[in-house]
Amino acid sequence: MNKKKLNLLLDPRGYQERIVINLSPRPSLEELKKGKLLFYNNTKLGFCNYYAVFDRIKERMEELGITNYVEYTETVRGKDARKLAEYAAMLAKEKPTAVIVAFGDMGTSSSTTVLTIELEKLGIPAVYMTAPPGTGITEGVGVYRAGHLCLCSVDIYQASTVEEVKAQVDLKWDYIISSLTSNGEKLEKLAHINFKMDKIPPAKNGFLPIDMKADEDELLEPGCYMEEVNDYFNEEHISDGLPIIPPTEKRYEKIMEYCPFDEDLVLCDPSGPSGKVVTVKDVAVAAIMAGCKPNAMPVLIAAMKALNSPAYNLNQSVTTSHPGGNMVIVSGPIAQEIGISGKQGCQGPGYPANATIGRAVNLVIMNVFRSVPGICDLDCIASQAEFTFCFAEESELAQWKMINEERYDSKTTTVYVLKAEPLHDIIDFLSLNGHDLLDTITACCTTLGSNNAYMPGPLVVCLTPDHGKMLKKAGYTKEMIQEHIHTYSYNEVAMVNNRGLVPVRPVSFANRHPMPVTRSTKDIEVVVIGGRGGHSGVILPWALHSEGCVEPIALPDGKAAKSINEFKKQEIRRR
Repeated sequence: MNKKKLNLLLDPRGYQERIVINLSPRPSLEELKKGKLLFYNNTKLGFCNYYAVFDRIKERMEELGITNYVEYTETVRGKDARKLAEYAAMLAKEKPTAVIVAFGDMGTSSSTTVLTIELEKLGIPAVYMTAPPGTGITEGVGVYRAGHLCLCSVDIYQASTVEEVKAQVDLKWDYIISSLTSNGEKLEKLAHINFKMDKIPPAKNGFLPIDMKADEDELLEPGCYMEEVNDYFNEEHISDGLPIIPPTEKRYEKIMEYCPFDEDLVLCDPSGPSGKVVTVKDVAVAAIMAGCKPNAMPVLIAAMKALNSPAYNLNQSVTTSHPGGNMVIVSGPIAQEIGISGKQGCQGPGYPANATIGRAVNLVIMNVFRSVPGICDLDCIASQAEFTFCFAEESELAQWKMINEERYDSKTTTVYVLKAEPLHDIIDFLSLNGHDLLDTITACCTTLGSNNAYMPGPLVVCLTPDHGKMLKKAGYTKEMIQEHIHTYSYNEVAMVNNRGLVPVRPVSFANRHPMPVTRSTKDIEVVVIGGRGGHSGVILPWALHSEGCVEPIALPDGKAAKSINEFKKQEIRRR
């Protein structure tokens, strides 16, 4: 039988509404001389020798007779799209003739690109100074959210000298001044972004234009066309590199069996390079690809809601250079009901529910927000935590109240999310009492190379059953463990000054000696998981305006579910 090309597979990116903004009319050089030039520093110029970028631009401007400057310095960290637009409107009140924006090299690159776009929308010509690896993400944000933008990349890094920085600015001087004074075709050429992926936007019909001579029934057969499908998904950067299950319509109907939520329900606000929202449908498609069972959908929906908490800082978390993943801890009866494990080896291979649920979360982030490693993500090295990072608490192992019991009750199942590193091993086979053991654990809760040395925040102590038993036998409550770690896990101030990264600490920490790695005992979660033995662990945080967030697994009416079967009894909205 002759088969024709069919659009068989759902597009995991969802529909991208590619907005092309009108770039602001550029002034002439004479108008630039008469007007006011605004310099905006997102605080990234405040360390290493990066401020030489502005120094050299000002020197070159003065050679042209441009001397009327105003400068603003404020971080974009913690600002969502609305706050960035408000800040741009505040800058616009200066009525500048043009704006120089800096600096886009790392984690603030994405948000600063959004700010630059907002300035252009307000009629203010702008050029944004960037550097690798931030250049890649600024290009992505520029394409997805504006269509074009004047981006000037200079090849500098943390050890560049003042002379090297200024030399790089000189190399790009013609681009900088032309971007501020050119119009028409020349401006379009300067603002063109030759992005590496998604050159053809996802189609409105929601399907991938994959050219296969197959029908849907054949795609449901194990192994059939799988190599072709996986090759296509990898080439289009809509997979994590591991084999995926093709997201067919029939599989979509199947995955929704435990999902009584409207497929168009928005779970996450616009974030990441694409600036897209996440819907229930987006999560379902990722769940199919990851290999999830249908009963995983309520957990995934709760996880995405938790990620969307303002306290999580989702927008910046999805593109940070930090190697952390989006850790998911499920606590309560539904975890074991659907096979999420907290037992021996629970953070490794062998547990399908753990692996597929954690994987689905990260596929949503990569595919919908387009945080693609090596192209539109700032990860320097990344880690296995960005493939999957999901496990459970087990009531039969717990020595103290679990997360769900502390926040709600024993019958409610919760999802706790944290942007965090993979587990750091804590080995102690020789301590004979809980007091010595706790000192070992405490000593592992920071290093000079960990984010929490500079940004105190939440961490998760994972105790094996043996270690949990030892601590409880020695008389420790969870609160006492938290108090001990909060008191004795710190770094000497001399060791954290002028290294690592720019610190983000509470104002009250300004004169602390030594410097704590947590803000209070509430920053410390203690869970008992795994198997017998002397290898516990600690999970250290990203902590950049980012908290651990908890969400109950709830029905559409907001009522906490006691069993996964409650979701199946609900009426499902069919496509």
